[in-house]
Amino acid sequence: MNTSRRTFLKTAGAVGAFNLIPAKVLWGASAPSNQLTRALIGFGGIARSENHLPYRGSRLIGLCDPDQLHVQQGLVAAEKHGWGKIKAYENFMKLLDDPSVDVVHICTPPHWHGVQSVMAANAGKDIWCEKPMTRTVGEGKRVMEVVQAKKRMFRLNTWFRFKDPFYGFGTPVKPVRQMVENNLVSNPGEPIRCVFGAGQGFSWKFFWSGLVNLLPEECPKTFDWDMWLGPAPWKPYNKHRAHATFRGYWDYDAGGLGDMAQHYLDPVQYLLCKDDTSPVKIDYKGPKQHPEVVGRFDRITLTYADGTEIILDGDESLKNEPFLKGTKATIWPYRLPDGSIRSWTTHKQAENQMFRMFDSAGKELDVRKILKDLPEPAPQVTDFMESVRERKQFALNEDNGFRSCTMFNLAIVAQRLGRGFEFDPVTLHAKNDPAAERLLYQSMREPWASEMAKN
Repeated sequence: MNTSRRTFLKTAGAVGAFNLIPAKVLWGASAPSNQLTRALIGFGGIARSENHLPYRGSRLIGLCDPDQLHVQQGLVAAEKHGWGKIKAYENFMKLLDDPSVDVVHICTPPHWHGVQSVMAANAGKDIWCEKPMTRTVGEGKRVMEVVQAKKRMFRLNTWFRFKDPFYGFGTPVKPVRQMVENNLVSNPGEPIRCVFGAGQGFSWKFFWSGLVNLLPEECPKTFDWDMWLGPAPWKPYNKHRAHATFRGYWDYDAGGLGDMAQHYLDPVQYLLCKDDTSPVKIDYKGPKQHPEVVGRFDRITLTYADGTEIILDGDESLKNEPFLKGTKATIWPYRLPDGSIRSWTTHKQAENQMFRMFDSAGKELDVRKILKDLPEPAPQVTDFMESVRERKQFALNEDNGFRSCTMFNLAIVAQRLGRGFEFDPVTLHAKNDPAAERLLYQSMREPWASEMAKN
């Protein structure tokens, strides 16, 4: 929906000549002119997932990618999914210049998310961005500022804070939030300890690691390598840096943390009621990292001002710990009779499953009975097209998404440094630590640094 069309739909009800005429009479209930439109920036594997290419809540009209083979695959796939012959843009700037595009889906590698989100907001587009939101705290802060200044709608493509069972945990997040929010795990102001690793049902995917000493290779003529690199430091082309294996390099992502942490830690931030703050102290235990290639970690601890800890258990030394431990109760994941934790269950499959909860004396509590009498968390807007049409902030947006992205970007900085540091959640800067600060606020290549700074 272009600006004039969006404005018309919003204001027609206030105009006497039109307030008696329904939209279906003017355009037809499903006419193209009465639908929100969207386009995909990037057409790798993630763009094919259900929330992008096949998504039916709005009309797909175009895509772009620096790899022309991906563009051709995208055009064919769009026809197969019933979108007809959509437009192939020369590059994402041309896409952003098109007034007929309402929403952009940013399906590029993480090193592009910050710049493209800022440029999309400045172009008047609403934004559906893949996880992670950004690679650095500085980029995330800038995205939040510009999105809010331009009054754009923004959503991150992870959903576990508001629907579906929480990955390997086996049950949705909402009932856990109810317990924490109503002070049944700890009293107000008292800390909660959260352990997050294989023993609690979550994998950190340490196989996402790059290769050292890559040799330059000839770049395919169909691939614009300089555009793919974008704001990242220039490096000679090697196919292992691009496409399916880019996650193993610090320049573009951060291995398992970059791939999974927004999925994992955003729901944790929500259930711990920490959407408005960030950790003040980060501790690291693990091997020294290669300057270019992502490795594994043993343990990263994120501590909040009230003493609440989120512990990322990489070496599985805490596999027998509860997911949450408070001063009043502990919460453990639901386990099947064989001791395993079911993952990727649907809501229907999860109806008969529930996390286990024990009081401080070790007595198991009846979770379902307790939940019956508890107030529910505040409602959330969980349909992004509703958010766009009604200009209501989405459940996972530029604000709380920035905070959950900050959580793991702090962990990534500690991993790269090989040590801990302190952070100010108000100023969003490292405390007296220039080395940490350089990684929190990294430089970019031009012209993208200038685009990032535009208001």
